Amino acid sequence: MIGAFGEVNFLVSDTKIRTFDDFRRSCTGRWADHEVIGKKPLSQFIGPGLDSITFKMRFDAFLGLNPRVEMDRLVTMERSGKPYTLTIDDKALGVYKWTIRQLDEDFITVDNAGRLLVSEVTIELKEYVQ
Repeated sequence: MIGAFGEVNFLVSDTKIRTFDDFRRSCTGRWADHEVIGKKPLSQFIGPGLDSITFKMRFDAFLGLNPRVEMDRLVTMERSGKPYTLTIDDKALGVYKWTIRQLDEDFITVDNAGRLLVSEVTIELKEYVQ
């Protein structure tokens, strides 16, 4: 297993391929700029911001997956509002858990009976701090 996000396992096996592409993590700090008369503003570091992660997943019936089931599982996770652990190579990514903030679904191939054969989702996660 490559890793997991909650109940979604990233894996390559003899019967299934469920991996991600275009993985990108963004980290940002929180800053305040204080105005000073006649001078440039003074910058003050307030603290770290919440990290975000985006990646794509492709679900292909020819690679052992049911694209509709895979997308429905992600929608259910997103709508639950629950935070999940993200692991890659058996190591948790980040200090905290992550929530799904946005899902974009693309129906790539639909057969003549209306069955979804290939889909792609873009997932945006945000760090969840309690």
